[in-house]
Amino acid sequence: MIRKYAIYKGLQKPLIFKGFKGKFIYWGIGFLLAGLILGALTMSLVNMWLGAVVLIGTVTGGLLYTATRQKGGLHAKSRNRSILILNHYGAKNIV
Repeated sequence: MIRKYAIYKGLQKPLIFKGFKGKFIYWGIGFLLAGLILGALTMSLVNMWLGAVVLIGTVTGGLLYTATRQKGGLHAKSRNRSILILNHYGAKNIV
């Protein structure tokens, strides 16, 4: 008797957590940790209120930066909007 098993076809998709995909999950975790460390150092060395502002600013700014970079895609690509002309030797002339 032959058994048929369902094949999970989502293995090639990037990991998604709270709206962040792939490598941007690690970027978000990095900004969270950096905000916690910078905020804790500022709280202990300067002032508690300034440390709280640094913590909130770093975390919020970092996550917003990560979200805007994610809109470009998982792979950073340079997008030239100019016309590229190749000569015989492979050099590019930008018009």
